[in-house]
Amino acid sequence: MQVQDSAQLARLLAELRVEHRDLDMAIDQLATAIGRDELQLTRLKKRRLLLKDAIARIESKLIPDLDA
Repeated sequence: MQVQDSAQLARLLAELRVEHRDLDMAIDQLATAIGRDELQLTRLKKRRLLLKDAIARIESKLIPDLDA
């Protein structure tokens, strides 16, 4: 992996983490709202899970390979 690729992945990782955090806050607010929209809440939770998976994949790409 080249330095530029690592920098791009790190930048993307930071953006995904911000989006994940924002979704956390939106989900918390929607979950406590009176007359909440369960369908919207489910969609947000699914998006948050997809982001979490994407974050994990990028983090594993950033870990250098070690020769055993």
